[in-house]
Amino acid sequence: MLRRKLFVQLTEKHMRLQHKTALITGGSSGIGRETALLFAREGARVVVADVDDAGGNETVTLISNEGLEAAYVHADVSKAADCEHMVAFAEKTYGALHILFNNAGIMHSNDDDAVSTEESVWDLTMNINVKGVFFGCKYGIPALRRAGGGSVINTASFVALLGAATPQIAYTASKGAVLSMSRELAIIHARENIRVNALCPGPLRTELLMKFLNTEEKKQRRLVHIPMGRFGEAKEMAQAALYLASDESSYVTGTEFLVDGGITAAYVTPEL
Repeated sequence: MLRRKLFVQLTEKHMRLQHKTALITGGSSGIGRETALLFAREGARVVVADVDDAGGNETVTLISNEGLEAAYVHADVSKAADCEHMVAFAEKTYGALHILFNNAGIMHSNDDDAVSTEESVWDLTMNINVKGVFFGCKYGIPALRRAGGGSVINTASFVALLGAATPQIAYTASKGAVLSMSRELAIIHARENIRVNALCPGPLRTELLMKFLNTEEKKQRRLVHIPMGRFGEAKEMAQAALYLASDESSYVTGTEFLVDGGITAAYVTPEL
């Protein structure tokens, strides 16, 4: 019994998010699900928010099956009331909120260049990708204040810094807005023990991107620009988010945290 107690104590000491509550939007799949699983394994109590109730509850079940803590809340991040409710749910369920991961986002299949993209596609993309981050911060930051500080992670993209090889004007513009918003929020709240960083993934092998890059030609147009020569994985983004959520990044705020296989560091010719 004493040996088991000692093992538990030693394990808890190595948990990077012990006694913290994390709210993750878009937690039903992809980066959101992998991050929810990893955060829970690192000791966090996780609130999964999504419009996909089946997927969100599945994420919670996967966490619960490991004997870890998680809860699901339905939230359309483009709606202020839903964002206010998900934050209140997190505080009511677990007592406080310490980590806010504004990860929910879309990449519309009809997103193209400025000439071809319909206004409705533009509006939908902005409402979810930009307004969703704004609403998350609007209601989440006061909760972090009440907890004595914390970490905000906003999912941007490498296209916030580079133009995309495949036209996706609304998505690219939305991620540029997320990056700019993150920088400003980081400055505003730096003296409140609240850190704000933009996670900027490179091209990933997720359902979101693979649906958009739906031909081998489109995939190769992306891969040819990545020095590592492969798509990233959602698990790799979760590891980056864990660093930004943990106290190990206590002096990190206002960054464009690039996890992109080197795509923004080099110009790669098609011959390579």
